[in-house]
Amino acid sequence: MTFQIKRIYDDVSADDGCRVLVDRLWPRGVSTERARLDAWLKDVAPSPALRAWWNHDPARLDEFTARYRAELEGDTDTLRAVDELRQLAAHNPPTTTLLYGAKDPHVNHARVLAEYLAAPPHP
Repeated sequence: MTFQIKRIYDDVSADDGCRVLVDRLWPRGVSTERARLDAWLKDVAPSPALRAWWNHDPARLDEFTARYRAELEGDTDTLRAVDELRQLAAHNPPTTTLLYGAKDPHVNHARVLAEYLAAPPHP
């Protein structure tokens, strides 16, 4: 399984493969037609409390990453969404594109999620 990330505001590409929105909130100004999603998995996004604490502050990225990974492994709804995401990727090779709304391509939860998903699943 190959995961890549992309801003939902960027143009759709044939290289996107399975397109999955991984934000809890629908991105402003994007129609469902333009988004061309295969799935919207809200529960795989950071909790509202974690997102508010982080506020996309680059200085908090390491701590955010640790807290977000803990959520990915510890919350029942999140675990179910991660499993669904892995199943989507397995049934739609070769690429799954994780779509996000944040402005910074390096400081966003989708990058953390893609790295988490690229690692072997935890038993």
